[in-house]
Amino acid sequence: MAAPRTASPRRPPELRRPRLLPLPPPLLLLLLLPLSAPNPGLGHSAELAFAVEPNDDIAVPGQPIVLGCKVEGTPPVQVSWRKNGAELPEGTHSILLANGSLLIPHFRLEQGSGPSDEGDYECVAQNRFGLLVSRKVRIQAASSGSGAYKEPTILVGPENLTLTVHQTAVLECVATGNPRPIVSWSRLDGRPIGVEGIQVLGTGNLIISDVTVQHSGVYVCAANRPGTRVRRTAQGRLVVQAPAEFVQHPQSISRPAGTTAMFTCQAQGEPPPHVTWLKNGQVLGPGGHVRLKNNNSTLSISGVGPEDEAIYQCVAENIAGSSQASARLTVLWAEGLPGPPRNVRAVSVSSTEVRVSWSEPLAHTKEIIGYVLHIRKAADSPKLEYQEAVSKSTFQHLVRDLEPSTAYSFYIKAYTPRGASLASVPTLASTLGEAPAPPPLSVRLLGSSSLQLLWKPWPRLAQHNGGFKLFYRPASSASFTGPILLPGTVSSYNLSQLDSSTVYEVKLLAYNQHGDGNATVRFVSLKGASERTALSPPCDCRKEDVTNHTSTTGIVIGIHIGVTCIVFCVLFLLFGQRGRVLLCKDVENRLSPPQGPRSQRDPGILSLNGVSLGEGGQLGRHEKHVDAKELEQLFPATGSAGQPGSRPTDLATSVPCGETQVSTVQLQGFNLVPGRTTEAKPPFADPGSAPESQDVGLLSEGQATQPPAVPASL
Repeated sequence: MAAPRTASPRRPPELRRPRLLPLPPPLLLLLLLPLSAPNPGLGHSAELAFAVEPNDDIAVPGQPIVLGCKVEGTPPVQVSWRKNGAELPEGTHSILLANGSLLIPHFRLEQGSGPSDEGDYECVAQNRFGLLVSRKVRIQAASSGSGAYKEPTILVGPENLTLTVHQTAVLECVATGNPRPIVSWSRLDGRPIGVEGIQVLGTGNLIISDVTVQHSGVYVCAANRPGTRVRRTAQGRLVVQAPAEFVQHPQSISRPAGTTAMFTCQAQGEPPPHVTWLKNGQVLGPGGHVRLKNNNSTLSISGVGPEDEAIYQCVAENIAGSSQASARLTVLWAEGLPGPPRNVRAVSVSSTEVRVSWSEPLAHTKEIIGYVLHIRKAADSPKLEYQEAVSKSTFQHLVRDLEPSTAYSFYIKAYTPRGASLASVPTLASTLGEAPAPPPLSVRLLGSSSLQLLWKPWPRLAQHNGGFKLFYRPASSASFTGPILLPGTVSSYNLSQLDSSTVYEVKLLAYNQHGDGNATVRFVSLKGASERTALSPPCDCRKEDVTNHTSTTGIVIGIHIGVTCIVFCVLFLLFGQRGRVLLCKDVENRLSPPQGPRSQRDPGILSLNGVSLGEGGQLGRHEKHVDAKELEQLFPATGSAGQPGSRPTDLATSVPCGETQVSTVQLQGFNLVPGRTTEAKPPFADPGSAPESQDVGLLSEGQATQPPAVPASL
């Protein structure tokens, strides 16, 4: 029976200390030595400790199971397992994982083909200082009742891996459940994993052979219960690094002296490599006539000379590896080229001009066709340099349009048809200083007693101990108020408590270490602002609120009135149309004969389409006669050509004496006119037989081709 385990109060709770087997005295002495004199170079404690220990578990027959075990201690540490007190040999049935855990891919019960996997298991860890045994755990097989269903569980998921190209990646995924889950793999970014070099083992592990940069990504392992959407997932990141390699190597070149040489070196890798240049084995940095561009992928050497002739190396490196390539620069020195110009001097003439002078080279001066003067600010980089050409017979040149109080660098080259000479020794000169120019000044009135002065800031004044000076006074006064000193970064200033009836003189100037510059003067009158203020008194907020409220109320009332008018107009149009229809029917009833029985109707009945006579032109004896005066009132005659009193064109047909004469009336030329009414007169003398008076709308003449006929006489 093993000795009972003891817990150390100084060790974290998760690092439980299993029982320590008794060791021989020499081994025990070796185990105690690191505790008394630890090696400062070791990154772990010399004493072994378990970070993860196995636990009791119930396994499903035919399903995988993982017994966890993780050991911390001084490497190398050997991990093994014991089953029922005997060392468990490694084989295809049980697999020892890299972290020390034990994987049983197919848990089995006792059968004729092999022993059962049920039993007591222990994890054993050993290094050169001692041996540790974990707690004993029992693994049992699930019974038929309890193993009917088990949720899918991922026992071992993929870990984050960082590999180099052409290596093999193994992403682990061990899942269990009842029924046995289906293990599948995918990428988190949705890209396909591919098929070439990809293999999924029976346990669910994903193997990628000969990895490339394109295989980098997050891989997801999913365990699905068959026939359902129940699933469990685990993911791990695969990072594939590629050492730096050249896409474009630098090429050896030959360049004439005084020209520019350029090398290009492009490299790729994962992560992107950093490029460094060497000259004859020494690190070459930018400066002088050497420039590095495009993330150091381009090396430019301007004005090459004999000292630039060397072997240049391009070194590209990243965390995965490095590569280097080299090229040679050969400087061609043509025979007969002149030497560099001598005795170059630069003298300041003014704040914007410098005179540069020089002497001829010592040899080969007959073929010189001119000189080129190279100019740049001493504080600027060489790429901001500019040139000015000078004739071969001139040995001095006045450089203009320079900035005051600024240092400049000058050097000269002599040119021949075969090339340029070496550059002369650079010389420095500073332009003279001067007082600043007058600043532009504008004035804005803020009120009857205040104004604002505006100008552009000059930050450069602060570099030369300068700024602005402001003066002001009434125009009638002899002395100014001021100066008011302002820094060069200020661009405005307000003057207040001024007299509104006075004209003021304002003066602004800039100054520096060389003195005061010319002033900008403005005369300002506040009288106009005072009058405008009097004409436009300050806003009475209460009154304005009342006015706004009144205006809003008026708008609302106006909207209501407008809507009411629109409603009345619509109603008027609707009822007017209805009145016209009723009026038309009323006129038709007055002109139409009474509707009696069919046997009593006379064929010569007056109708709206005209008047027709019966046989012999006689009306029924008991029918009502139509009064001609009534027809005249209903259908007033209009003369031809619009003249009143003209005779009608159509007359009534003659009938024997004693009968009523009726004219034929054409109604097609008339239309209804609303708003005009008249009272029809009874056509009979007998008041008892006369109908009641009715309001009848008059008919007006339309666009008829013929005027209506009127009765001739009774």
